[in-house]
Amino acid sequence: MSCPPCPQWDDAVTVKDAHGTLLAEGNKVTMIKDLKVKGSSLVLKVGTKALIKRRVDSKDHQLECKVDGVGDMKVTAHFVKKV
Repeated sequence: MSCPPCPQWDDAVTVKDAHGTLLAEGNKVTMIKDLKVKGSSLVLKVGTKALIKRRVDSKDHQLECKVDGVGDMKVTAHFVKKV
């Protein structure tokens, strides 16, 4: 919901990548570091591409992404860069 005169209803979440670039839904990003996936032996390698589906106002995982070859998962914004 958004009501211009009422700032408490502003639901815009600002998320920045590792280089300080603002990220939005639909942006394509790549991993800048090898990331181990919790509860799995899977590792997301440097350069793995992902598509941002949704931004979340969270402390740990700010992005819900569709990662190439893996599927949907949550990713921390400071481990990606915008393509």
